[in-house]
Amino acid sequence: MRSTMKTTTVTAFVQASALALATGLGATSAQAAEIATDPGDYTPLPAGVNLGLLYGQYATRDTVYSDGDKVPVDAGLDTTIGLARFVHYMDIGGIIVDPQIIVPFGKVELKETFGPLQPTSESGVGDPIVGATAWVLNQPEAQQWVGLSAFVSVPVGQYDEDKGPVNIGENRWKGIFQAAYVKHLSNRVVLDLIAEYSVYGDNDDFLGVTREQDDAQSLQAHMRYLLPEQSHLALSYYHSFGGETTVGGQEQDDRVNTNRWLATYATFVAPTVQLQVQAGQDIHVENGFEEEARVNLRVLKVF
Repeated sequence: MRSTMKTTTVTAFVQASALALATGLGATSAQAAEIATDPGDYTPLPAGVNLGLLYGQYATRDTVYSDGDKVPVDAGLDTTIGLARFVHYMDIGGIIVDPQIIVPFGKVELKETFGPLQPTSESGVGDPIVGATAWVLNQPEAQQWVGLSAFVSVPVGQYDEDKGPVNIGENRWKGIFQAAYVKHLSNRVVLDLIAEYSVYGDNDDFLGVTREQDDAQSLQAHMRYLLPEQSHLALSYYHSFGGETTVGGQEQDDRVNTNRWLATYATFVAPTVQLQVQAGQDIHVENGFEEEARVNLRVLKVF
């Protein structure tokens, strides 16, 4: 790709690149929340507890939008992504903090010819994410919590400069910041509200040119219904916006405005092992690939 490529084609490439990185505690991309939280993520556990988590996620996309209009092209982008995550809870000066690391891996597959790119795929290990949450308000007696998080994505994952949008790694640094409020509305109903702000370094080898990106934001909400036997049902809503890109010095007019929903069922199948299944899809996409279907699985081990 050269900097003289038509803007519409470059825009589509940029959106494909964003979605190709769907990892998640959900999706790690400009098209969706960089760290798409799960219901219950912001309820702290006691100091000394460790969590090991393994995620599996599959998503398929066959439609591309530009400025809210469907683009008349054949398109197909599938992602099969895994995540390995370790979390440790500790007490620092009376505040619960949970340093953690998230390592994505998997496969990204472009199924149709897209501009000059032929159908191709890339697999491997992506950019690890390291960070922590600090619970500045921790009131289990009032059943409410406030957590502040900071994460950084380190660009050491698999990246092929000749496949710019079809990669597991992003070849750039990212900073991800979240603030969350959790409140029990009744004995069985819990509301989680999360705001996210993401900043991006430059990818200096995006198909031979530099890709820059404006800051992006996300709002996330989870409504949980607590069931007996340490189980719950939840409905989640994610709204991502911002993140306009510049490729080869050309502004792409590709600001994200995406809404999606996700349904969750989670249960402890043993005293220290939880299984979680999720399904959902995009509701509205202003620019980029529309996610037709998503299925997530998660296994959590407490030790």
